[in-house]
Amino acid sequence: MDSQSFAGILGALVAAVVLVVAFAYGPMGPFGKSGKPAAAPAAQTAPAPAAPGPRGPVIKEVPN
Repeated sequence: MDSQSFAGILGALVAAVVLVVAFAYGPMGPFGKSGKPAAAPAAQTAPAPAAPGPRGPVIKEVPN
């Protein structure tokens, strides 16, 4: 058995262990967490004022 085949087998074993651990801990990040149920608002609130219209492009000076 040469070193390349040994490295391939070892790499496959490491990849399998990583996949097993990833599935055991489940999805990570904000997509994996279940959100809290939305509570019904108790009273109607006044609507927020409309946002101002879009402004022009912002040009910043960049030092050389």
